[in-house]
Parts: sequence; structure tokens; C-alpha cells
Amino acid sequence: MIIDIPDGKEPIGYVWGEMVPGIGAAAANFSMAVYEHTTLGLREFEAARLRVAQINGCAFCLDWRTERDGQKVEDGFADAVTEWRTTDAFDDRTRLAAEYAERYALDHHGLDDDFWTRMKERYSQAEIVELTMSVGSWLAFGRLNHVLGIDSVCVLPSH
Repeated sequence: MIIDIPDGKEPIGYVWGEMVPGIGAAAANFSMAVYEHTTLGLREFEAARLRVAQINGCAFCLDWRTERDGQKVEDGFADAVTEWRTTDAFDDRTRLAAEYAERYALDHHGLDDDFWTRMKERYSQAEIVELTMSVGSWLAFGRLNHVLGIDSVCVLPSH
């Protein structure tokens, strides 16, 4: 871990809350809102989230599976996310969510008119904004946790 955590302190709570209470609390609220208020389907949500986790290398995020109403994505879903271009496990929206997450994380300047045409055929404008905010949250906070070395103790909200 890059940050020294005092004995008896929980790393995530200390870094996100005590070290920078004005910023950390707002970041935590934003992160939780992504999970609590999403309108996106579980599969497209998880495809985007897992693709960002794969790119970030966040240890906890790679193992985490979002649960909604007692449902999680199937075993092997993360492998399908890695192979989003060719897998037959995804519908168009799920494939686009994984593609968007990857392109957002690796080449956001390369999001061209063809891509946006495909997105607008499958997602409403509100869904595009929601997916963008979600991907931005995962990219920023997953990288923050990984860079500081606290990703092995990261705790995400459950439903």
C-alpha cells in the first residue's frame, strides 16, 4: 500500500473518509449512486464495469459481481467481457457497453460518428449519460484504489 494506514483503521474508510473528508465523502456518494440508482440492465452494467476493472487491474473489482434482486451474471461472464468482440454470449446492448467502456478508458478521442450512431440506435440519450457517468466512476475510483494499493480491501455497495 502506498498510503500508511494507522493501526486499527480500515484502509478504504481512512483513505476515502478521514484523509480527505470533503472530497472522499462526495466520491463515495457518487460511487454508491452508480449502483443504487442505475436504470441500466444488469448485463450491460456488468459488461461495462468488468471491462473497466480488467483495464484498471483493480483486484477487488475483478472479483466483484453486482447483484440485483438476487440475480448476478453467470459464471464465465468475465471471460465473455474479455472477448466482447466475438462472444455469442452478448446481445447488442451488452456488447456496446463493453466496447464503450474499453474505448472510453483507452481511446476516448477515438469515439467516432460510426460508434455514436450505433450507440444511439440501442441506447437513449439518458442511458448514454448514465453509462458514461458509471464508466467514469469506475475508471477513476478503480484506478485510485489500485494506484494507492488499497484495491485488495475495496468494498462496493450491495443491493
